[in-house]
Amino acid sequence: MVEAFVRLLCPECSKDWEEAPTDLPNHRENFSCPSCHATRRLAEFMRTERDLDAVKQFE
Repeated sequence: MVEAFVRLLCPECSKDWEEAPTDLPNHRENFSCPSCHATRRLAEFMRTERDLDAVKQFE
């Protein structure tokens, strides 16, 4: 099985990183940046629509 990853980008501090979509909450739930702790809906951290679609697949 191939491990899927989505790319995230903090809208506050511009930190970018990758996470497995199965490790993330629903795209409508609040999520906090591990670097600056800014909290927004997870969808706002997605780098691209493709990343958002990948997260939605695993919800």
